[in-house]
Amino acid sequence: MKKLIPIIIVIVLVGGVAAVLATRHKSDTTPTPATQSSSTNNSTATQPVSTNSVSIKDFMFSPDSITVKKGATVTWTNQDGTSHTVTADKDGGPDSGTLADGKSYSFTFNTVGTFTYHCNFHSDMKGTVVVTE
Repeated sequence: MKKLIPIIIVIVLVGGVAAVLATRHKSDTTPTPATQSSSTNNSTATQPVSTNSVSIKDFMFSPDSITVKKGATVTWTNQDGTSHTVTADKDGGPDSGTLADGKSYSFTFNTVGTFTYHCNFHSDMKGTVVVTE
């Protein structure tokens, strides 16, 4: 029995070292391209996103900047627990009035240009629609 104790200790130590090395190797691996791409494409503030839908959630327009073709209709949907507006900064843009939670508003952009908008109730909420040919 006394001869088995040192052997058992060696087996436990070798197993523990192997487990530590395996864990360390796993954490040192480089993320896959899919992981890298998803983390680098989360910013909508710097480049407009091509979509026709904007959600209103967590007191933000998401995405906050979109690009659409002339004649496209953009739909904003309020998914927040409070009312919001989609109000153009200048004449000729969207003007939703009050949008209660769960309600949507659509606006067709027939003019090329950059249209900025905001929420009348929450001045920090801002967005942009870029309309191209």
